[in-house]
Amino acid sequence: MVLAGGLLAALVPVLSGDPEGAAGQGKAAATDGLRHTTVEVSPGGCGRGWGNPRAGTQVFDLHNTSAAAAEVYLTSPRSGAVYGEVEGIGPGTTRHLRVRLGRGSYAFRCLPDDADAVTGPTVRIDGGGQAGPAAAPVTEHDLIPPALDYQKWVAGGLDDLVGRTGTLRAALARGDLAAAREAWLPAHLAYERLGAAYGAFGDADQQINGTSAGLPDGDRDPEFTGFHRIEYGLWHGQPADSLRAPAAALDDAVRKLRDDWAQTRMEPADLGLRAHEILENTLQSELTGRTDYGSGSTLATARAHLDGTRAVLTRLRPLLVPRYPGLPHVERELSRTQRLLDGFRKDGRWPALSHLDRAQRERIDAVFGDLVERLASVATLCDARRTV
Repeated sequence: MVLAGGLLAALVPVLSGDPEGAAGQGKAAATDGLRHTTVEVSPGGCGRGWGNPRAGTQVFDLHNTSAAAAEVYLTSPRSGAVYGEVEGIGPGTTRHLRVRLGRGSYAFRCLPDDADAVTGPTVRIDGGGQAGPAAAPVTEHDLIPPALDYQKWVAGGLDDLVGRTGTLRAALARGDLAAAREAWLPAHLAYERLGAAYGAFGDADQQINGTSAGLPDGDRDPEFTGFHRIEYGLWHGQPADSLRAPAAALDDAVRKLRDDWAQTRMEPADLGLRAHEILENTLQSELTGRTDYGSGSTLATARAHLDGTRAVLTRLRPLLVPRYPGLPHVERELSRTQRLLDGFRKDGRWPALSHLDRAQRERIDAVFGDLVERLASVATLCDARRTV
């Protein structure tokens, strides 16, 4: 696990070729020029080997001498804050943890698979400057309240979505293509704002918002359904008769999703990851034009994804405020990016990506790319960690 954005030390998951760690340690030290210390990872010897502690940037070669895989945290014994972590250290293998240490107390915490956590001896560094950033671990229990609150928010969003897909279905049922085109985008954006819940939607997400990618007959494949199937028909001159069945199927799928949602349980540990993935997917799909089937509405979708990201961050904010000093900057950048996109909307209409010049597209890509990088820290901080 590597924590982005400099919140914890970067963890370099390099597997040593020498079971004893000596050869791998020597090669790494020769390459990076840093001080290396071999530390034992085992239930009976967690943290053994760290003598003569010093401040500064250094590498711990974590060697698992036990018969089970383990993860390791370098922690503050007083607060439990984590300075660095390495997951999945296999039996007999060595992984490298690079950290910056300063004045303070430290202890390694070893968490073997299927066994209780063990904390090694406390090591004190009396000199040196400030240590690298650290954050208190987030547990799955911590994530349950924000996840439940987010689920309630999604339930309200699904109610709104049902009303909007019903309007779209009714327009096509009476053969009013102009009204259907007007109804399509508000309905689609209502769904796109629910981005952090897609994993809990299961197969319904493909039925509602799937693309033609990978289908044998592409845009004309019978398995191409949902919003994008209707979008393709509405903006490629297809008659209302050909779109009534897809609209009815979409409306039915949305209603079933809404009705089943009360029995659905989101995985609390996924919430932080989704905060990062929403805009990562925006960069990969919407801002490349891959999901535009004729409406030219990908900027509107990107804007909806910003709303969806903010909805997740709002629920995670109590956990993030004491752990993520960069959160205020992320929130400011979200607002700045919203203003940037809103500036392209004229008279209630969004321009297609193809109507933007190169400088405009590069600016949009840059601000989204920056947000994605910073939100990676949210994903890592909210990755549920063991404490026992």
